[in-house]
Amino acid sequence: YSSASAALSEGFRACKRCHPASHPAQQSPLVRRLIAMVEAQPDRRWSERDLKNAGIDPTTARRQFKARFNLTFSGYARARRLAIAAQQIRKGDHVIKAQLNAGYESASGFRAAFGHALGHSPKAGKGQATFPLLIDWIDSPQGPMIAICDETSLYMLEFTVRKNLGPQMEKLRIKTGRAILPGRTAITDQITHELTAYFAGTLMAFETPITLIGTPFQTRTWEALCRIPYGQTCSYLELAHAVGSPKGFRAVANSNANNRLAIIVPCHRVISASKGLGGYAGGLDKKRALLRLENKTQS
Repeated sequence: YSSASAALSEGFRACKRCHPASHPAQQSPLVRRLIAMVEAQPDRRWSERDLKNAGIDPTTARRQFKARFNLTFSGYARARRLAIAAQQIRKGDHVIKAQLNAGYESASGFRAAFGHALGHSPKAGKGQATFPLLIDWIDSPQGPMIAICDETSLYMLEFTVRKNLGPQMEKLRIKTGRAILPGRTAITDQITHELTAYFAGTLMAFETPITLIGTPFQTRTWEALCRIPYGQTCSYLELAHAVGSPKGFRAVANSNANNRLAIIVPCHRVISASKGLGGYAGGLDKKRALLRLENKTQS
């Protein structure tokens, strides 16, 4: 058959082993298992033989990782090794120690891989500014999300279906001057726990530390958004007044569209003056569901 839909229409089902019809960003049991394997031995250079010995088809692993992270499994494992090496160097370890821990016997090979992934040499990675941001995926009742953070703060939290997600991530990388590599920190664990409580209706205020990166006007708008009470809404015009720019409702709408911290900076609570939903980068279905959740909890 020329397409999956054509096969399905003839009565065939999708494969129950590799789940090709599942949401492209949904984390499968195989992906979870492979990530656990990498985290258990982060310095290991995984081969196809290793996967076969573990009863895993390398082709399936490659396809599922490509759908989830836009990386192959070997690419993901290599990125994790380099992220850990960057952490070690930033904390003061010798470059040669980080190189060997990352599984690189060749110093030149390590420098080349490190420079390609992080944009600078290992010796230049002594400061916090050059420590990479780490990205991980969080599954929520409203669909998969990405969280980008370092060891102290959350920089981005978004639904994977968000419009212009790639360009927003690239802007963040450029503005911070830091590479974005797969991985998680205690901040990832904290926001995952808080999101679970939020969607369960038991959390109304987030405590995960965040970093806002934008123009002064955008920052004022995002701070004003955080002052909208849980379960309540305001119009774009009301938000413009709140930031001291009564005629700037289009500017606040643009700031909303550039908000990188969904739910935490609650741009979903801003609606049009006519009580319509207005816009939402994550999709109006997400906005409607979030408002319904908060109104239900509040009542």
